Amino acid sequence: MSASELRSNPDNFCYRHPDRQSFVLCQRCLRTICAECQTQMPVGVICPECLRDQQKSSDASRPRRAPRVLRAVRSDDSRPLVTYGIIGVTFFVFIVGLIPGLGSVVTSTLAMYPPLLYPEFSGTFEPWRLFTVLLVHSGFWHVGLNMLALWMLGRSLEPMLGRGRFLALYLLSGFGGSVAVVLFGFSSAVVGASGAIFGLFGALLVIGRHIGANITGIAVVLGINLVITFLPLLLSGLGGSAGTQISWQAHVGGLAVGALVGFIFARTRTIRRQRMQVWLLGATAAGLIALLAVPLALY
Repeated sequence: MSASELRSNPDNFCYRHPDRQSFVLCQRCLRTICAECQTQMPVGVICPECLRDQQKSSDASRPRRAPRVLRAVRSDDSRPLVTYGIIGVTFFVFIVGLIPGLGSVVTSTLAMYPPLLYPEFSGTFEPWRLFTVLLVHSGFWHVGLNMLALWMLGRSLEPMLGRGRFLALYLLSGFGGSVAVVLFGFSSAVVGASGAIFGLFGALLVIGRHIGANITGIAVVLGINLVITFLPLLLSGLGGSAGTQISWQAHVGGLAVGALVGFIFARTRTIRRQRMQVWLLGATAAGLIALLAVPLALY
């Protein structure tokens, strides 16, 4: 059919806006609707009249839950806003870190150095470093690659989990990486969000396995990153010293906690298990906090 024939066919124009050509049909009444008249639903798009009919029937049976259901299926809810926010804040801190004089102060204040968590060892108590380490990086390639990985993983995980759960996963994974640095690299100074990024890898691997998705690709990428993590350690033979080397402790710690959180999400997906999910996430955080007491017994 030619373009002129399409334009002469009234079925190809919105029934509410005859001047707007469209090829999208309401999934209920099959009338042609333009973009303004479309409402995204799980089965496709529907027109305003069918939407009102559905709202009336939903109000009759469950009047309090109908608005919540309708908001949950809006297409803009799938935007990974938390991912974009983390990337924006991280790049902002990185740019501030480039300012002469101020940058070195910001980096030294936010970086992870385990002795500064314990007044017994350093005379100071700076627990914020367990999380702020995720914001500071050693260079452009470091922050660029980490934020690229976050962007790629966040676009898949955040719409799947929801913004609150995704943020909890990111922070707990980063926290797990910091705790691993405390336990296995107490004298190491560490920067970067790699622990949290590895946590996203672990969660995506576990969740994908539980929902039956093809996880071969993510497993290969994770394996390559683990090889890159441990290769300098193997080449040095001794593991090197604190400094700019790759922190395998943060990577492994973040991966382990991320996989655990992913397992919790996968096993508590139903509404009746939401309270259990919150308790399990709280228990994970409490367990990580408890592990911070280990250096006091060892040193």
